[in-house]
Amino acid sequence: MTEKVKRVVLAYSGGLDTSVILKWLQEHYGCEVVTFTADLGQGEELEPARKKAEMMGIKPEHIFMDDLREEFVRDFVFPMMRANALYEGQYLLGTSIARPLIAKRQIEIARQVGADAVAHGATGKGNDQIRFELGYYALAPDIKVIAPWREWDLNSRSKLIAYAESRQIAVPKDKRGESPFSVDSNLLHTSSEGKILEDPWQEVPDYVYSRTVNPEEAPNTPEIITIDFERGDAIAINGEALSPAELLTKLNELGRKHGIGRLDLVENRYIGMKSRGMYETPGGTILIQAHRGIEQLTLDGGAMHLKDELMPRYAELIYNGFWYSPEREMLQAAIDHSQARVSGTVRLKLYKGSVNVIGRKSPNSLYSEKVVTFEDDAGAYNQQDAAGFIKLNALRLRLIGERNAKGL
Repeated sequence: MTEKVKRVVLAYSGGLDTSVILKWLQEHYGCEVVTFTADLGQGEELEPARKKAEMMGIKPEHIFMDDLREEFVRDFVFPMMRANALYEGQYLLGTSIARPLIAKRQIEIARQVGADAVAHGATGKGNDQIRFELGYYALAPDIKVIAPWREWDLNSRSKLIAYAESRQIAVPKDKRGESPFSVDSNLLHTSSEGKILEDPWQEVPDYVYSRTVNPEEAPNTPEIITIDFERGDAIAINGEALSPAELLTKLNELGRKHGIGRLDLVENRYIGMKSRGMYETPGGTILIQAHRGIEQLTLDGGAMHLKDELMPRYAELIYNGFWYSPEREMLQAAIDHSQARVSGTVRLKLYKGSVNVIGRKSPNSLYSEKVVTFEDDAGAYNQQDAAGFIKLNALRLRLIGERNAKGL
């Protein structure tokens, strides 16, 4: 027997999946549906989602459309960038980092409208169901969660489309007149999965890419830019101060132009299977390289290496949905502490899919030219000191060597 639900807040994009879910919730649970559409900079017109919700019987006062772009970059993307977070060494976590913010706002709306449940459109095979629900439960331990993909019998794209057509729900088509790839977009990235991409041997067709030009067709002349940092966060491009969302938007434009940030990845989902996805993260790819560039000057070697040891664990926590966990918050505190003097300017060269640091300067620099120079250092460094340093570090190796020489 279906558990009674009075009112549910649905994470609603206006696309095929969530439109079907909206109708299914009305039919299956007989409940009142409140829709929440987050503007995370996905670059799409959101008003059609409002009109679609109204056409499906949602009261105007129960249609929430929130511009979360600044909060998304300031409170979620930037903290992650301070950590130089990459999942499995490559993925910039564009989908993963958006889910805790969506979950947070959903719970806030649920409390505001007196809803007793929340719902999402993530499938039972993926990571997003975990990310959404860990967020829900962390913020509202007693909330009821409805995950239609784990309940209904619409277990394929073709069945979903048939259901939609039988209820006069518009089915979107791509530019070739086919059902679209599974796409997630926000200000940090765009991901595409499904269809031909499910064969990891097949190259990603160029028509799948939407955020970047083909690097082979990018300008033949490199572009030089500067990014200013303050306490680990980017604050200006080419000397122009920008808000977090404005700055990432500008970097996305630069990355698009030069074909930067494409990634074809077979990754390990938290749920246990491997999946293949195509990611475009133009601005984020530039930003992480620039951040590493300023850290090279301003972070002590021990602190930098410890950060690099912590980073895979931090990235895994975000990927797996544990943004609101105490261990992520503990790691964040250590990472943020390390950024106190990570300020200065980085110069970068953008060219045909690549981004390279070509200069960096900082008032907090630990780089000493007089110490490192190959010229006369006027006594700044005594090279004879290295002999004792090496001898002590070699002591245990020499003892092992002596034992081995005896055949023991």
